[in-house]
Amino acid sequence: MNILVTGCHGQVGHALSQHLQGLGDVHALGREQLDLSQPDAIRAVMQSLRPDIVINAAAYTAVDQAESEEALALRINAEAPGILAEEAKKIGASLIHYSTDYVFDGSKQGAWTEDDTVSPLSAYGRSKLLGEQAIAATGVPHLILRTSWVYGLHGKNFLLTMLRLAQTRESLSIVDDQIGAPTWSHTIAQATANIVRRFPQAEQIAERSGIYHLCATGHTSWYGFAQAIFSHPAVHERPALQPITTAQYPTPARRPANSVMNTEKFRQCFGELPSWQEALQHCLDGLHVKPASE
Repeated sequence: MNILVTGCHGQVGHALSQHLQGLGDVHALGREQLDLSQPDAIRAVMQSLRPDIVINAAAYTAVDQAESEEALALRINAEAPGILAEEAKKIGASLIHYSTDYVFDGSKQGAWTEDDTVSPLSAYGRSKLLGEQAIAATGVPHLILRTSWVYGLHGKNFLLTMLRLAQTRESLSIVDDQIGAPTWSHTIAQATANIVRRFPQAEQIAERSGIYHLCATGHTSWYGFAQAIFSHPAVHERPALQPITTAQYPTPARRPANSVMNTEKFRQCFGELPSWQEALQHCLDGLHVKPASE
């Protein structure tokens, strides 16, 4: 089996490179080998490698910067997935693509389902939604996996930011009125690898094509997430934490107040997902060196 992974240097792509080992010939490409802002480059790589499965872990993820770079975000998050899907369909391949909780406006009381109305608040969210729609429009066998609050010990994320700031600050103010499910990059990669292992054929993906919510179970606020991080025994610097509101921490891009997503559809089709607390415990158990070296 020939597997193409885009965005191999990102959080999820980095984890995928580990979890996909042994499942086939894995071609893990970073931006230097495949720049998703260049349509011709995408087509050339697809025609050259002719993968059986494409796992698109690449994305424009600078949420606030996207407000001033929406055209670039659209090229990478909306147009590129559509091109990957078109090329995959031509060669009989399937596509697994990651999307986001930011397609929702956060106004719902309770967990969002795959059938709920989407209404993104930000340029980033709009670009990711258009990517979902572009993939579905091609008719390629596909899985669109929406996730949330992705973190890990690689790349740029809330966890590493907290650990870095704790080395120089005695107190931190953290937003407490946005809720969601912190999701470890390895949870996403492991779940994806399990899918590839069980359903390697495009026909098998075609039978299950659609949108699924792939994130940890349970939920917390950013403040609660920070509390959990600093309560782990492997974390030695422990600043005082102060809960604040979204209004007290303005950002260029609006975030959903409620990013909690229902994962029942994923569970029924592909298996159980860990709680966010369990996954965070496993992640921080691997904290052997200070993340400042990242």
